[in-house]
This record gives sequence, C-alpha cells and structure tokens, in this order.
Amino acid sequence: MNGATTQIPLTIPVRVEGGRGWQQRSPWVARTEAFMVRHRSKLAWLHVAMFFGFMALMIVPLWLPLPPDGATFYNNFTTFANFVIWGLWFPLVFVSVIFTGRSWCGILCPLGASSEWANRIGFKRPVPRWVRWEGTPVVSFIVITVLAQTVDARGFPQGIAVVFGLAFACAVVLGFAYGKGLNKRPWCRHMCPIGLMLGVFSRIGAVQFVPKRPQPGGDAYAQKGVCPTMIDLKRKEESRHCIECFRCVGPTASGGLALALRKPGTEVAHIRRHNPNAAEIWFLFLATGLAMGGFLWLILPQYGALRQTVGLWAIDRGWDWLGNSGPWWLMSVHPQGREIYTWLDFFTISGFMLAFAVLLTVVLTLLTGLSSWIAGRLGADLDLRRRFVEQAYAYMPVAMVSLVVGLGSELFGAIHLVGLPLWAVSALKIALFGLGMSWSLVLGYRLVGAQGLAGGRRVLALLPLLAGVAFVGLEWWPAIFGA
Repeated sequence: MNGATTQIPLTIPVRVEGGRGWQQRSPWVARTEAFMVRHRSKLAWLHVAMFFGFMALMIVPLWLPLPPDGATFYNNFTTFANFVIWGLWFPLVFVSVIFTGRSWCGILCPLGASSEWANRIGFKRPVPRWVRWEGTPVVSFIVITVLAQTVDARGFPQGIAVVFGLAFACAVVLGFAYGKGLNKRPWCRHMCPIGLMLGVFSRIGAVQFVPKRPQPGGDAYAQKGVCPTMIDLKRKEESRHCIECFRCVGPTASGGLALALRKPGTEVAHIRRHNPNAAEIWFLFLATGLAMGGFLWLILPQYGALRQTVGLWAIDRGWDWLGNSGPWWLMSVHPQGREIYTWLDFFTISGFMLAFAVLLTVVLTLLTGLSSWIAGRLGADLDLRRRFVEQAYAYMPVAMVSLVVGLGSELFGAIHLVGLPLWAVSALKIALFGLGMSWSLVLGYRLVGAQGLAGGRRVLALLPLLAGVAFVGLEWWPAIFGA
C-alpha cells in the first residue's frame, strides 16, 4: 500500500440513517484512514512511549518531597504530574470522544496496550461469563472511583499510584488469562472503567467505523477474528466497543470497516438502530451520581454533619475502632501532608458517594419513566421499557459536560493561573453547561419524535426529561460557583 490518492476509494457502502445506501467521503477522511493504516505498525512504539510516560508520572513523585505551599505545575514535578493526569488527561479525554471517538483507547492508552501484550503470551482462555456480564465494568467504575477519593488520588502521588497501579495490574492479569485468539483486549471491552465511559459517550461522537458489507442480525460478539475488543465486524452497529485501532480497515479492500464521519449525536438520535442497552443507562445514571458525590462531599457542609452524626452514633456503641486509620492502599494516610483518614472517613466518604449515585439514579429513573409513560399515553410506539431506554440516552451530553466541569477543576484552575480572570472561568463553565443541557434537550426532542409523537404531544412528553436535565445541572451548580 503506497498511500497514493488514486487508490483511495472515496465512496463506500455503509448503512446510513434511514436505510442502506452509499455515502460519499471527503478526500481528507479517506487520506486520514490510509495514513493510519500505513503507519499502524508503528503504534507499538507510541504505546511504549505512553507506558513509560505514565510510569514516570506515577512513580517519580513517590520519591520526591511533597510540593511546598505555592508550588505550581511549571515549577514542581509532582504538581506537574498531578496536573497532567487530572487537569489535562482526565477532562480532555472525555472531550476527545466528540471529535475522535475512542481513539485514546486504541492509539494511545498504555493500559490497553499492556493488556494486549500480556494476551500474546498468556493462556488465551475464552472470556468467562462473569467477565462478559454487562454489570462488570459498572462495578469496576464504582470501585475505582470510590477508591480514588478514599486514597486522595488528587492530593497525593501515593493515591495516584494506588489507583493506576491497580488498573494496570487488572489489565495485565485479565489480558494474560483471557482472550481467545491473537492480541485480544478483554480489559478494554469488559472491565476498564474509563473505557466504558468513553465507549458510552462515543455514541454522540462524530467518528464511526462502518462495515463495507454489513450483514443483518444486530451487533454481535466474536472472540475470533482481528478485532481486539471482539466485535463481529460485519454486524457492527454501535460505536461503544470500537477502540479505533485500524486493524479491520483496508482502504483498497472490498470488505472490513471504513472510517466515516457523521453529525455528532446521530447515533443517539437513531439509537433504536444501534443496539440500545439498558445496562448503559444504569451506568450513565450511576456514574454521573457517583462522580457528583465525589465532588460534593469535599465542599458541602452536609457531609461534615453526616460524618459527625455517624461518629457520635458509633461512639455511643463503643465502636472506637472507627477512629483508627486503615491501610495506606485503602485510605489516605499522610502525616507529613497533615491528612490522615480513619475508618470513619472511609465509610462516610464511600457512603456519601454511593448515596448520591442512588439518589440521582432514582430521580432520573422516575422522571424518565414518567416521560415514557406520558409518551405511551399520547400514542408513542414501543413498550414502556424500550421507550424508557431510548429516552434516557438524552442525558448523555449533560452527563459528559458535568463530569468535565465538575471533576476538571485542575484544568479550570490552570486556565485561571495562566491569566483568565475568575469571572471568565465561571462564564466558560456556564457556557459548557448550557451547551450540554441544550444538546440533551435537542436529543430528547428527537428521541421522543422518533417514537411517533409530534407537535404539542411531543413537547408534553419531553417535560419530565427537561426536569431531569435541569436536576443534573442544579446538582452540579457548586462546581461552577462553589458551595
């Protein structure tokens, strides 16, 4: 393959919204595809570089003294490492899915690459049912997110090492044990907490890989074949599992997949054609609420009141052990940093976060259920459960923006540090929230319309979804202006 433009097909058979047909690609999309295919063998070197880069960010700060007061990311390596992980990588990797899908996973991620390297020399056993369970990555996300708070991964390098070290270990072990065939990534498909979130949000992204010769039957799982995340390529209908490794792409081949662009939000607006999944919805609700709790316990006075109430209740029962600190790999124990968590802190932080996850899930479930019920009474198609799953996808934009704004404080702090006044930073956050909420409402309007409603009936069915979007924004309000 020499990459000559005359050999790059600009017209490919793909499934377009509204039926099957031919879609014209712009020349630069085809050339981008050809470039990535021509150089995909070199991605291994990029993976190696990313691996050692992440190792440096995790390990070097462990041997350095804690940053002094006033240290910034441009004069202290520990602060720099913390900023790169939580101020750049964490928020921007979510934003990237809008423009490039899960390109982080297939092109840059050192965890996925480590899992694949282990798979090459491992047992290559079939992926067991408990790993393939739809709830496995949800549990993984909950464990990692809560652990990141209790070990204070944002405040101390030991916390970062615990969280990412655990993720690396799980990725390698899972890849070594499971994945029938060559170069499989069961970690990326079934257990990676970040991969799951990026996969869900990639549904609203502008990038897709489409079969040139699609087969009917719906999205399917296949442990055999070239795909490292075990997609049945000819039946591929959804974006969430595709890590964009380009191994299934051949610009001059008649089969396989092809790179194509679409309007952001298209897959969600037509979600019934792209394997809607109830497990994704529960993850979307729980993950947003859990992240919300992980931010709000730090700033809301209600957490302090909860901690005091639980502490007094435990003292009355003689549970003095709750006042002792636990192991360093489970909670923050840093006397030199004037931060020592006790078992009381561990349980109240975890409980506060899980309570917020349940609260948001209950509220959004009730509001979405009400919207689905109203739509059914007004003549919408499908049954109540399927209407619920479809309409719940409308929360994806506001949920993603919430995570970026609420948990991307390091990024916005850096923006202020380089010269943007605080009022402008707040205005930027408000603009992002407004964009996410507006996009969610547009998607909700289209989803309700796709269920057969129009005019005033469409708007009436949308009102509970509007309340749900407003509730998410209201709960994240302290992320904009503080408590």
